Amino acid sequence: MSHENLQRSEAAERSALISTTSYDVSLDVRQAADPAVPGYTSRSVITFTAVPGTGTFLDFIGSSVHSVILNGKSLPVGDVVDGARIMLDNLRAENQVTVTGTALYSRSGEGMHRFVDPADGQCYLYTQYEPADARRVFANFEQPDLKATYTFHVMAPAEWNVASNGAEVNRTLLTSDPATARWDFAPTLPMSTYITGILAGPYFRAEDRWQATLDDGARLDVPLALYCRASMADSFDTGHLFGLTKKGLDFFNRLFDYPYPWGKYDQAFVPEYNLGAMENPGLVTFTESYVFTSRATDAQYQARANTLMHEMAHMWFGDLVTMQWWDDLWLKESFADYMGTLGVDRATDWDTAWVNFANKRKAWAYVQDQLPTTHPIVADIPDLEAAKQNFDGITYAKGASVLKQLVAYVGFDSFIAGSREYFRKHAYGNTSLADLLAALDAASGRELSGWARRWLQTSGISTLSLDISSTDGSSKDPGLQGGATGDDGLLGQVTIVQEAVDPVTGREELRPHRLRVGSYDFDADGALVRTGTIETDVAGAWTELPQLAGKPRPALLLVNDDDLTYAKVRLDPASLATVRSSLDRITDPMARALCWTALWNSARDGESPASLYVDAVTAFAPAETGIGVLLNILENAATAVERYTPAGARGRVRASFLTAAAGQLDHAAPGSDQQLAWARTVGTLSRHDGALLPRLRGLLEGSSPVEGLAVDADLRWHLWHALAANGQASAAELDAELARDTTASGRAGHATAMASRPDRDVKVAAWDAAVHGTGLSNQLLTATISGFITASPDMLEPYVEPYFDCLRAVWDARSIEIASRIVRGLYPAAQDLADGVEPKDHPVVRRTDAWLDANRDAPHALRRIIIEQRSHLLRALTAQAAVVPHRPPNIAALG
Repeated sequence: MSHENLQRSEAAERSALISTTSYDVSLDVRQAADPAVPGYTSRSVITFTAVPGTGTFLDFIGSSVHSVILNGKSLPVGDVVDGARIMLDNLRAENQVTVTGTALYSRSGEGMHRFVDPADGQCYLYTQYEPADARRVFANFEQPDLKATYTFHVMAPAEWNVASNGAEVNRTLLTSDPATARWDFAPTLPMSTYITGILAGPYFRAEDRWQATLDDGARLDVPLALYCRASMADSFDTGHLFGLTKKGLDFFNRLFDYPYPWGKYDQAFVPEYNLGAMENPGLVTFTESYVFTSRATDAQYQARANTLMHEMAHMWFGDLVTMQWWDDLWLKESFADYMGTLGVDRATDWDTAWVNFANKRKAWAYVQDQLPTTHPIVADIPDLEAAKQNFDGITYAKGASVLKQLVAYVGFDSFIAGSREYFRKHAYGNTSLADLLAALDAASGRELSGWARRWLQTSGISTLSLDISSTDGSSKDPGLQGGATGDDGLLGQVTIVQEAVDPVTGREELRPHRLRVGSYDFDADGALVRTGTIETDVAGAWTELPQLAGKPRPALLLVNDDDLTYAKVRLDPASLATVRSSLDRITDPMARALCWTALWNSARDGESPASLYVDAVTAFAPAETGIGVLLNILENAATAVERYTPAGARGRVRASFLTAAAGQLDHAAPGSDQQLAWARTVGTLSRHDGALLPRLRGLLEGSSPVEGLAVDADLRWHLWHALAANGQASAAELDAELARDTTASGRAGHATAMASRPDRDVKVAAWDAAVHGTGLSNQLLTATISGFITASPDMLEPYVEPYFDCLRAVWDARSIEIASRIVRGLYPAAQDLADGVEPKDHPVVRRTDAWLDANRDAPHALRRIIIEQRSHLLRALTAQAAVVPHRPPNIAALG
């Protein structure tokens, strides 16, 4: 449909002409449960001011517009509707427009998503709009800086629960249709279109209240509610969730010194959700994956708590104060990502929040920041398609990491003081980078524009390493550089070396870092403990550490100890040797996590063979006490085996790691998180190795149980995936498993397993369903693609050309969410590097280059995905070229 991709320039022109005051929106979803009814009636009454005599447009993406009434005059629909826009001319100083149309239910998670629960046949609705899908539900001015108040009315089946941003003020049974009720909700405070929301269906609802007296004596009383599908209610740990919610509200109300402004606080866990969560004021939505119907690890519970705190922080950063345009998306997402971790760290009983942030969240940022499509935290977002693609590791995790560095730079108290002033000055308004910097400048007494330019307006990662001279001054001896001492075992000159090139501009960008360098040595018990730390400012290419000169050489020198800054760290040779031999002896969880990250970056960058990373995981993962770190390094190890290890060595590396994983499954404490983590790893590795398939079947059938291991629904589908991928699970068996697990997650597990079977007809059917069919929802599409790509390169090779041939058609015909999943998921990434072939000359790399060259006019968002997938493939092929003979660790010695 034309005019869907709003340009930044168009948004600026529109906001210069008009200001929105209020919306009154009525939606009629009483027939939603009938799958034959594709849409519903939507009516918007909008009041707004304008420059008299000018014209502008409304946004609406629906099946039809029935009427447009502007200032009491009915406009000819055929003349004013232009694709996704409704043209309004000859405006007055004060205006009212009423638009009635038919909006469509979606299966893509965009707009009003309709889901039918396979467990009981019940129909559920929820909305998801960011960045610009409110126009799929009601006509509006769809851009973040045109804030207004909203009053919603919903007609729905009387037995349903219905919620919106505002509190319910009235519920009336229709006299003409007693099976239908009309819900009326209180007007909201001013907000942007993309954070409005509706929830409707036979949801299970739990209620509570949060009450508190703040430091200034203000008394707050906030109604709380939790929602999930009725069929999941038995697994819904509402007491735990309400407890976290109250702790978060206590923490953020006091931290921000600005009372929670949105009245009630509802949280809904909804099916087939495209995101982790969304910060709709008064009605936060979460993926229902956070309702744990199967055994979950403590790391999963902590991740859920982090998301809950992230969304709560948005009530201030993003909802109360909103970015002017999507260039400054970081103003809400970076802050919420930082505050989510801070909230878990300070308001809950978990003490590993920042460790998991360093090991998992920042790893996402490091990956994103090394792609050719990386961008500054303050990005250039010319249109909505670009905005959709920028919900990425830069905007979230890098931004949060840089904020952590800012806190180290200006001090926590100054950072919070500046934030409080920012809220007070810009409440219910829109801001840009300059507004935040002004508040932080005033609070900290520092001029931060230079800091912001280097950190927020450049791209790429700084790499930090140590240059260590010998005590005789021979710092440039290549044999000594990086880890030298004199014969007396003392350090010579120690220098932090910073390397940083902006990949977008090609210029050197040496950033300021406030960081620590930790010294670690073995104690009397053989543990590797911190014996000293130095805090310093790094401002250029070389920063000397005179405090270390002449000191005994510690076993490990760790740059960026405590993870204060955002940078890749290269261990010096002596420290690297210590880590590769004694990583499990490091007692500090953060230091251990940082060393794991250094090893992983070395493998990803092709500086060391991936098999060495797998060896380290095999040797040291059994002793890893942090379950979040363990899950991450096991996932990394599986990637190292399947993507970064050369084909000729892969079978040996996989077999040794699989043997070790199976051994740890047997030796882990019964019922522990570690036991579950190793069980999942055995399943993942077994997709490409049949050695343990009889054991997996024994687990499924109960004939060879593992003490304490709950083989519940999630783990069962994980194991079925492995059996199916090896041709050891029939369609009848998988159908029988689905019959015993009629849940939405079970349906997705079934789709993945079915598409995993190594049968050419199965792959053809999965390809056709994903690429040419329209019957798969967002969740089932992803599940089908996941199964399809679980195959040998030979089986997938026939789809390389069809993939490139279909790209433009898929992008033009499907919504951006669905098209992105297809384009990203089906890229032929499972490739191996042949002997004597340079990575850049691999046939798929060359075919990708040919497509990019021939499609320079393709939409920017589509090209971005292809460029990123090419980069991931090239990195994998480069890593495969970093080969040394694999020497499997002594598995028996690890038991």
